[in-house]
Amino acid sequence: MAAEGEGKADAQLFQLLSNLLQQVEELTNQEEVELRSKIEALGLEVMKVPSKSPQNLDELEIARELDKLSAKLDDVDEMISSAMAADPQVQSLLSGTADVWVPVITATADERRNFTVSTGDGYSETLGRGSS
Repeated sequence: MAAEGEGKADAQLFQLLSNLLQQVEELTNQEEVELRSKIEALGLEVMKVPSKSPQNLDELEIARELDKLSAKLDDVDEMISSAMAADPQVQSLLSGTADVWVPVITATADERRNFTVSTGDGYSETLGRGSS
């Protein structure tokens, strides 16, 4: 059930990123195919359910997995940084919406379960264990 709340928050984050990218594309009249595909690929990767490991991972294997995840996060950071450097409108859009997306990507799993999300019609919904 906790994973369900996390999945909702992840889906909402990637929907927000997709919407932001769409706005950037509309403002610049340029289709950002590569960035869109990377956002979609990252979204799919994040939403993947890990397979059950038949053995327990040792510390070295865990460190390797964490290194892989860190590298993926570095790639995302580089994509965002290069997009911001290349286009002031992207920087303005991301800066103007940072209060929405920064807390989502920096929150702990417990914090993410308790986010309140605005649905755009003035209605707010609290994500987490008590929501349906």
